[in-house]
Amino acid sequence: MKTVYQQNPRTVRNILFLLFALPGLSFASWVSRTPAIRDLLQVSTAEMGIIIFAIAVGSLIGLLTAGSVIARKGARHVILVSTLMIVIGFVTIGIGAALTMMSIVMMGLIIFGCGYGAAEVALNVEGSAVEKALNRTLLPAFHGFFSVGTLIGAALGVGAVAIHLPIMVHFSILALLMAVAVIYFFRHLPEETGKEQVEGVAHKRSAAKQQLEVFKEKRIILIGIMVLGMAFAEGSANDWLPLIMVDGYGVNSLTGSLVYGVFVAAMTLGRFSGGWVLDRYGRVRVLSGCAIAAILGLMLVIWGQHYFVASVGVFFWGLGASLGFPVGLSAAGDEPQGAAAKVGAVATVGYIASLVGPPALGFLGEHFGLLNALIVVLIGIVISASLTRSARPLQIQNTSLQIDRGKGN
Repeated sequence: MKTVYQQNPRTVRNILFLLFALPGLSFASWVSRTPAIRDLLQVSTAEMGIIIFAIAVGSLIGLLTAGSVIARKGARHVILVSTLMIVIGFVTIGIGAALTMMSIVMMGLIIFGCGYGAAEVALNVEGSAVEKALNRTLLPAFHGFFSVGTLIGAALGVGAVAIHLPIMVHFSILALLMAVAVIYFFRHLPEETGKEQVEGVAHKRSAAKQQLEVFKEKRIILIGIMVLGMAFAEGSANDWLPLIMVDGYGVNSLTGSLVYGVFVAAMTLGRFSGGWVLDRYGRVRVLSGCAIAAILGLMLVIWGQHYFVASVGVFFWGLGASLGFPVGLSAAGDEPQGAAAKVGAVATVGYIASLVGPPALGFLGEHFGLLNALIVVLIGIVISASLTRSARPLQIQNTSLQIDRGKGN
């Protein structure tokens, strides 16, 4: 992978903080209006699962094609095009909601999802390059700004619900602001990040094939499974939490959006404090603590019996799910050889889990209720908790004396 920083890497870092926030802003805005959109379309929980699955379909397309496009055009090109796709999809969703046409909403979600999936891959590639350029751990902070975006999006969603702002107006305003921001900052990103230098047969393999090959390594498989459970927990909240509170605890849409705000606030807190906590206690201890917090939180949400207890559970759920994905990406890139393919493969697993897994909850929720459907998410976190040791730094795994002394855990 080629990275040429003609620009100041600190300037690129600051721009990426904003650009990581934009997908979070858009996604949380969509989630905050899902109860209203369901009511406008007059669909069941299972039908809402089908609608949400449209995001997963689009995201899969974006995730699986982004690597090859980045290799040819660079991450900057994909960041611009994918963000504009998010904008177009966002407006289309608003139009579909205004016309109460499920087909248009789903079309908008496919476009939105495709842009969302591609943007996340491109942003992580650019973020990883900035980490190396500055020799600093930045991915948790970048993902923290994604959570800041979700927090802002959730807050704006609560405000929009409170003042009865039409979904079309709400989404169109945000789409315009996002388009202006990405077009303005696009020129400050380096042109060459992610482009592959074709030098010999080995470099002619597709990005998808390279990502599949890295799963021959046991460590990457275990990290991928761990990330899958954590990302599933995050994605389930992002897709369903307002509806879980509305249907499971009988609160109104405004309260459901407020509780979702609690989740994204906990995610934001966890990611911004993550760097300090990781440096102090190490990956394994932090990931184990996160898993325990998520398990406790989900149990309170599922069996809490009262929305206040469930809201406390939502906080622990968000705090517990905050670091699994970014720490998994960092662990996948420990070894310089093939780091880009490994990070890309784990990122793809994480995004697929967070986007494809949650729609299945809609079908389970239709038959067993959304609260009971969360038991599947709980099982996923338990599995992740059992695999946290796979994220140990490689030098720690290869030095038994350091393991015995507890260093790096």
